[in-house]
Amino acid sequence: MPPRKTQKSPDDFWREYEEKTGENVLARGLGQYLSGWEEFDSHEWTAIWGLLIATSGGFRFHHFPQQNWLTVLAGFAGQEASKEKTIFIPKEKIVSTQLFRETSWWKKILKSALPQLIITYLDEGENKRRLLLEADSNSTDIAEKLNTLSCFNGIL
Repeated sequence: MPPRKTQKSPDDFWREYEEKTGENVLARGLGQYLSGWEEFDSHEWTAIWGLLIATSGGFRFHHFPQQNWLTVLAGFAGQEASKEKTIFIPKEKIVSTQLFRETSWWKKILKSALPQLIITYLDEGENKRRLLLEADSNSTDIAEKLNTLSCFNGIL
């Protein structure tokens, strides 16, 4: 029987994450990427889940690859599936952030009930873009922290 991997505590994981990025984690949650990041859209990496992280340096989305017996049997265990996928938007590029919660009961039935995290940012060409993610219900802190960090807060 193979030896079991020792699992890190959540505190150890976040301490190592801060050391690796050199940034303090201000708020975190779980979310699903929908659209708005050119690299992800060009590879059709939609509907992938990952960590949503507000740091002292900006916004980070971090998808960790997962393989289980179902993905292996289905043939989804290729190289693209096994890569970590990340998004980083420096705080200087964040224009605004909002967390949109659907309030209409009939729209909640037809669409996902998860709130949408919408981050308006400037891309490399200084064009305004919108990153759209579904976020867990605890992601209010992420939007608030990112708005606090934004250099454009109150300017546009």
